[in-house]
Amino acid sequence: MDAIDALMTTRAIRRFTDRPVSDDDLQTCLRAAQQAPSGGNVQPQQYVVVTDPEVRAAVGALYQQAYHRYEKALPEATFDDDEKAVAWRRTRDASRHLADHLGEVPALVLFLQPIVPWGAADEQGHMDIGRLDASVYPAVQNFCVAARALGLGTALTTVIRIHSAEVLELLGVPSRPDGLPRFEIAALVPVGYPKGNFGVAPRKPVAAVTHWDRWGSKRA
Repeated sequence: MDAIDALMTTRAIRRFTDRPVSDDDLQTCLRAAQQAPSGGNVQPQQYVVVTDPEVRAAVGALYQQAYHRYEKALPEATFDDDEKAVAWRRTRDASRHLADHLGEVPALVLFLQPIVPWGAADEQGHMDIGRLDASVYPAVQNFCVAARALGLGTALTTVIRIHSAEVLELLGVPSRPDGLPRFEIAALVPVGYPKGNFGVAPRKPVAAVTHWDRWGSKRA
C-alpha cells in the first residue's frame, strides 16, 4: 500500500481475532524492522518472537499483572469536555481488554536492547549523544508500519517492563556473568488481525505543536 497511507493508519490495535499470523509475514515485518536507521549503524536490537501458546499465556499473565498494577497507580483523570472523556474511556477500555487477552494474541514480538555504556567522554566531561533506545524505536515503528501494510494490527507497549526480570527469565534471555541483566525490554508488540477497522487516529493538529525557526513562531 502507499507509504503515506500506511503511516497515517498505523494506529494502536488492542483487539484481535484468533486468525493465525504466518511466519512469512512476521519475517517480512522483521526484515523491515532491521532496515531502520540506528546511531553509528550499531543495530543494537534483538527480537524475541513468541508464538508458542503456553509461552504467550505466561507472558500475557505477567503483562496483565503489570498493566492492572500500573492502572491503579494512575491519578484520577479529569476532563474539560465530554468528548475528551469519552475518548479517554474508550482508550482505557481497549487497554484493559488487551491486558486481559494479550496471551491470546497470535504473536508477541519483544524488542530488546543491550544495557551498555552509551556516549563518549573527553577532558571536558561526558558527551550526551542521546539514548541508545533512539536506535531501537525506529525498528519498532518500521515493524508496525510493515504489519499495517500486510493488514496486521500492532500496538507498541512498554508496561511489561514492570516485570522485566520475570519475562527475560521466562524467555531464556542471558544475563551478565555477575547476574545483572544484559538486556532490557524496549517494547512488547502484539501482532494479529484486528477486530474492527484501521483508520486515522485523532491527534493534535500539526500547527499546534510546530514552531518555525524559533519557539513560538507559528504558521497557520
